[in-house]
Amino acid sequence: MKEALDVEQLRAETPGCGAGMHFNHSGASLPSQAVLAAIWDYLRKEAIEGPMEAASGTSALLEEVRADTAALIGADPNEIAFLTSGSAAWGAAFSALPPLVAGDRILVGRQEWGGNLATMQEAAARAGARIETIPARDDGSVDASALASMIDDRVRLVSLTWLPANGGLINDAAAVGRVTKGAGIPYFIDAAQALGQIPIDVASLGCDVLKATGRKFLRAPRGTAILYVRQEFLPRLTPRSLDVLSGPIVDGVVKFRNDARRFEAGEISPALIFGLGAAIRQARTLGIGAIRARISGLSSALRDNLRGIPNVTLRDMGTELSGIVSFTVKGVPAADIRAALAERQIAIGANGVPYTPLDMTARGLDHIARASVSYLNTASEIALLSEAVADMARRV
Repeated sequence: MKEALDVEQLRAETPGCGAGMHFNHSGASLPSQAVLAAIWDYLRKEAIEGPMEAASGTSALLEEVRADTAALIGADPNEIAFLTSGSAAWGAAFSALPPLVAGDRILVGRQEWGGNLATMQEAAARAGARIETIPARDDGSVDASALASMIDDRVRLVSLTWLPANGGLINDAAAVGRVTKGAGIPYFIDAAQALGQIPIDVASLGCDVLKATGRKFLRAPRGTAILYVRQEFLPRLTPRSLDVLSGPIVDGVVKFRNDARRFEAGEISPALIFGLGAAIRQARTLGIGAIRARISGLSSALRDNLRGIPNVTLRDMGTELSGIVSFTVKGVPAADIRAALAERQIAIGANGVPYTPLDMTARGLDHIARASVSYLNTASEIALLSEAVADMARRV
């Protein structure tokens, strides 16, 4: 059967593929030459013309990137804002909600990203509100049926990290969306690990807000993120900070933009946004379905290999799995696993409790090693990573 993606060509167009084996795509992936060229070309333009002068002619090009971004997730361009990080995007939307009051409730999935959770927890503590964890099903995923039974008139938000940072689980975000839509409760999705890895359709998900960072599986530059805000939900959000783009003063009155750019600052990096645009165009050209299929095959092979190694324990949960493969080696801290593999020019991640505190605590885990697979990886790289982990485990 013919490979759907020309992986050899894609690797040749990715400078980082020649410098070692990269299995940290859930942290930050390797940019393509096209992404690098988009950034460099614009920076040269700034250097020659002046940054402000160069920016004066970029509006139409930036809107093309916005349209491509919207198409990638099934949104309208007016529902897309560009920000500098996923945390900044999520925090901007959360802080724009009506203030919490005593007795209010926020419901979260067990795998909620630690940064989101910290933001909610601090706000809830100030107001006398509380954060409650939605029960998990037997496979560890969020239980939408249990969520439905938790809904009352004090629930102000449901927040879900779709693909958690500490394992291969893919939560049923659409099932949660059906519950929240029926109850009329705001629904935020953290799609940081989903963008560029699995198909996203915001209408099917039923979310009001979705944020994702560019640097992970999408292979866009660091310092780029997207914020989707459903158009009909936008009037319910009042940003806590504004500038002359998002909320100019007109006749003495602040005039909010009527699109998602009310969360966007006037000062952005066009170079990085053009890099983001190049990454999005490539993902759309390759096809998210083909990307998903290749990642699924490679990560399944890695899990099969690790499962057969003594002293190695897979830590993934869920029925539907992503390209994030988490594991531990008996008696070896995850940071040491990462360092030992780095000596072999194999890059992986290592996560501790702060990344996903509710889930790590529930499962009694202090740390996990995280090998995240891209369509750029190869079967031979999977084998070499597996052998390296086996060598380490034999020394325990």
